[in-house]
Amino acid sequence: MTASDRPRPTIPELNTEASNGPPYDDAFLERLRTDPRAGAQKLLHLCDRRTASYIASEARTDRMQEFEREARIAGHTRVAGVDEAGRGPLAGPIVAAAVVLNDDPPRGLDDSKRLTEVQRDALYAQLHHEKHSIGVAVITAQEIDTNGIQPANYKAMLDAAAALTPPPEFLLVDGFQLPSCPWPQKRLIKGDRRSASIAAASIIAKVTRDRLMVKFDAQYPEYGFARHKGYGTKQHLEALAQHGPCPIHRRSFTLGTRHQQTSIPPDPDGT
Repeated sequence: MTASDRPRPTIPELNTEASNGPPYDDAFLERLRTDPRAGAQKLLHLCDRRTASYIASEARTDRMQEFEREARIAGHTRVAGVDEAGRGPLAGPIVAAAVVLNDDPPRGLDDSKRLTEVQRDALYAQLHHEKHSIGVAVITAQEIDTNGIQPANYKAMLDAAAALTPPPEFLLVDGFQLPSCPWPQKRLIKGDRRSASIAAASIIAKVTRDRLMVKFDAQYPEYGFARHKGYGTKQHLEALAQHGPCPIHRRSFTLGTRHQQTSIPPDPDGT
């Protein structure tokens, strides 16, 4: 049987094949171009749009590795991006992450706040499954109360970097210059939008913290932690007024809540 004698794939079959890309096989695209059916031509246009988006995403991922490349050119092989989540909430921990990306970082890395929950979860899984090097540190509400928010923030970032195995050689840090840091470092304002490894750390920290807050919601359901993740929403403030603080509330934030929220040291990224 020649190729021309073979039965033509159905449109659902072509859609299934298209779902595996981009990138698309040249032979598959040629089949679509020569297929006169309206469904095939509609699918061809969709594949063209997906390909354009894919190429743009590849280019952005490449641009976001500029600072990592600079550090490697300077002789630092293991370049870690460092970021944290949870500076501002009234409850729960600060979580920091440090990530050394391998030679093939995921496409779509970005500031975790600019991604949907579905996108964050997918990238979180991809970062783990592709064996990028990841370190995570959690600083409890009690530690925040004891030491203060800014020292706790620094400690979380340093502990996350220290958790990397092998250890890092250079840090790209989102927004901060870390005091007493044992590694050379570079502070990047809005680094989670400019550096692939910081964006990866932003995603790891955010997803890790959000999942912890969902677990805390099961322990303390009256506060709604699964919805607001400990931030000072109207619902959360009303629950605090009704029930008082629970063990994961930051007493230094919730005693005189209105004043404490305005006195949190500003995040240099403005977030």
